[in-house]
Amino acid sequence: MFLDYLVLNATEGEVALLNTGDIFTTLIIFIILMLLLKKFAWGPLMGIMTQREELIANEIEAAENSRIESGKLLEQQNSLLKVARTEAQAIVENAKKQGEVQRGEIVTVARAEANRMKESAVREIETEKEKAIAAVRGQVVSLSVLAASKVLGKQISEEDNRALIEETIAKAGDVG
Repeated sequence: MFLDYLVLNATEGEVALLNTGDIFTTLIIFIILMLLLKKFAWGPLMGIMTQREELIANEIEAAENSRIESGKLLEQQNSLLKVARTEAQAIVENAKKQGEVQRGEIVTVARAEANRMKESAVREIETEKEKAIAAVRGQVVSLSVLAASKVLGKQISEEDNRALIEETIAKAGDVG
């Protein structure tokens, strides 16, 4: 405003004189305005800016703390995962070993059972063989007694016949 006055007055050819009263009044009003702005606008504005700065700083700090905490949790999870993998591998290895032990036990039991069955079968065969031999001897004795009685034409006691035939069979068995 003051510059406009000077410029307008300078163009009209008048010598511009500075009006000190206007300058002084403008300066006082400007200072009062600055004080009012400082008290009512600048202070609260700076308070809001300080609060905003603190809020942002707190959020940055919280974010950094969250990042650090997340890193720690990630490390813990990774270590737990490694432990779980190690335990799982140990369980699998243990199961394999137990499987091998059980397989060995089953094979041993099966072989023992097969041997027992084989021995039982051999004993049964021997028993049946002895029964068959005894049955054949009995039939041979009966046939021999019958043949001897027909050959001799007379009847000898069955006990004598049996003793004679058994003696003959025993001699024949020793020879064979």
